Amino acid sequence: MGRMITLTRPDGGSFDGYLAEAGKEKPCVIVIQEWWGLNDHIKSVADRFEFEGFNALAPDLYHGRITQDADEASHMMNGLDFPGAVHQDIVAARDYLAAINPAVAVMGFCMGGALTIGAAARLDGFKAAVCFYGVPPKAFADPADIKIPFQGHFGTRDDWITPEVVAGLQADMEKAGNAPDVYSYDADHAFFNKTRPEVYDADAAEQAWMRMMAFLRANL
Repeated sequence: MGRMITLTRPDGGSFDGYLAEAGKEKPCVIVIQEWWGLNDHIKSVADRFEFEGFNALAPDLYHGRITQDADEASHMMNGLDFPGAVHQDIVAARDYLAAINPAVAVMGFCMGGALTIGAAARLDGFKAAVCFYGVPPKAFADPADIKIPFQGHFGTRDDWITPEVVAGLQADMEKAGNAPDVYSYDADHAFFNKTRPEVYDADAAEQAWMRMMAFLRANL
């Protein structure tokens, strides 16, 4: 089980994160939250990474705020400083993990998936990135700028990150010379979130997890 720690941003500010430690010799993963906040589900994902042999750190991008209401979650996401989240909070998480082991990957779900693309496109210091059903506007982060190994997991019934959006993401990366590892599942948005039975797909979630484990172990 993990624990809460305090992280220091490049600008000197501080915020908290959930750290699950597998050991100094183990590779590291940043786990970026959905729009609900750093809730027990995201913490459980970090714990699962620890069980698999990865140090995992989930930065609290909402700085203590959590919700189960979609309207409130949308409001909190829309109020998030996305460039600040990438260049301050995620940089702080990256640097903390790199001091444990320089083999660091970044991954996330929904809003966290979009921020994963943002971090992979705008920051150095990552060995790999894994995105679950989140794609940011190109004005914020162009997938063509991603130079590291990238894996994506998407649902074909997702009415936000649609198959057309996924195809565009893949095409942009391939035109830029990258070879993204992209998977689509006959599932809804947020199919990995077991706390949401209306969209959770156990088979797709497990298959995506196993593919991610193989990808991260090959690249970290």
